[in-house]
Amino acid sequence: MNTIRYAFGDSLLGPFVAALSVRGLAIVAFDAGLAEIEGRFPDADLVEDQTALGETIGKLAAKIDHPENDADLTLDLQGSDFECRVWNALREIPAGTTTTYGEIAARLGVPRQAREVGEACAANKLAVVVPCHRVVKKDGSISGYRWGVRRKGKLLEREHSARLLQPAVVPIHGMTAS
Repeated sequence: MNTIRYAFGDSLLGPFVAALSVRGLAIVAFDAGLAEIEGRFPDADLVEDQTALGETIGKLAAKIDHPENDADLTLDLQGSDFECRVWNALREIPAGTTTTYGEIAARLGVPRQAREVGEACAANKLAVVVPCHRVVKKDGSISGYRWGVRRKGKLLEREHSARLLQPAVVPIHGMTAS
């Protein structure tokens, strides 16, 4: 039987739960409890393990509080091929920027499937880590977010502010400073 370890954490955006499979981080969800994990892994042996997941919870809390930073976590993306393609495309969107469902669909070579991109975003089980909060409607307005539109707005505000605070890259003798 597959064992799923889970633990709870807290962040500036509220409490969250994280679950790890043997392959990596499988769930990060706000406003969720054991039911979220049971629904995703109905046949698994679920083990609450705050101690073993302590480092992961710390990295996630830091990522949630500062979504512009990389958490360096191994992910277990479980979904259809299309969903995984969308989620990987989302992970390429720089913090502090947004894109649209249609732009993601075009980037994936399926420009008429913006609705399906939206459905893949809704199916995302890794809040903030797979940044579906960076996808907005064609007119630039904030659209739905599985963990609340208000939370999505706060994430985008934080990322935008952090981006503005980053030092500018200045060319030095024809080279770009890093």
